[in-house]
Amino acid sequence: MANLARFRQVMEDFGKVADFVTVYITEAHPTDGWHIPGNLEVANHKTIEERFAAAKKMLDLEPLDCPVLVDSLTDDANKAYNGLPERLYIIQDGVIVYQGGQGPFGYKLKEVEAWLKDYKGE
Repeated sequence: MANLARFRQVMEDFGKVADFVTVYITEAHPTDGWHIPGNLEVANHKTIEERFAAAKKMLDLEPLDCPVLVDSLTDDANKAYNGLPERLYIIQDGVIVYQGGQGPFGYKLKEVEAWLKDYKGE
């Protein structure tokens, strides 16, 4: 959540050269798990409806101008991309050309921005 404002800026800056998408995966800090006070109050998802409701709650607080996909309850996207708690990827023509480190410390929008600037020819 803390990085969404900066993510929106990167989307705005590079929206003409890249398509952006956010995938909402399992909750990193659920109220019935490793909860951090002050975070979004969301329990572990027991149904896909709960996961969709949690994604909507996030978007109500931090709207995004890109498609938001919701991972299955079997966490297929999370397992395929090792996304928990958060991670950045650039996929070009079906090939991963950038894989960021795991967040929060490996979540480096500046690296994505540098890659996109290079791709754009800046």
